[in-house]
Amino acid sequence: MLRSLSVAAVAALLLPAAALPIAAHAETKPATAPRKADLADRVAGTYKGDVISDARGSSKNGVTITVTRVGPNKVEVKSSYARLPTVTIPLEKAMDAILAASGPYVFLIDTVRSPDRLDLTIDDASWSGNRVATPPAKK
Repeated sequence: MLRSLSVAAVAALLLPAAALPIAAHAETKPATAPRKADLADRVAGTYKGDVISDARGSSKNGVTITVTRVGPNKVEVKSSYARLPTVTIPLEKAMDAILAASGPYVFLIDTVRSPDRLDLTIDDASWSGNRVATPPAKK
C-alpha cells in the first residue's frame, strides 16, 4: 500500500511537467538590460563655436561640431568647416574632465566648471564652443 501510494505521488508530481511542451523547458534568455551610459553618451551632441587659432590659416567664426557616440567611451567628431577633418576619439575621465584618452587630438570638457563647453584641437586648428543640442534619448 505504501509503495503504490509513493508511486502515485511521484506520478502526480511528474504529470504537470510532462504535460508541458518541450519549449517550456527550454532555457529562456533574459531581456537585455539597457546599456549603462558612458562618457561618449555624456558628451554627444551638437556644439557651436569658433576656430580660435589655426597654424595653417586664419580663425573662423560660426563652426558647428557634431559629436556622436560610436562605441564605448569613443566618439566621432564632425565639423561644418572643411579644415577640421572627421576624427574618432577615445575618451577617458581624469578628475573633473572628460578628455581624449590617446592620439594626437585635444578633446576637453570640464564637467564641473563648464559642462557644456567643448575645446578641441584637431590638425593644428583649435576650436572652442558650447553645446546647443543633445541627441534624443534612445528608447
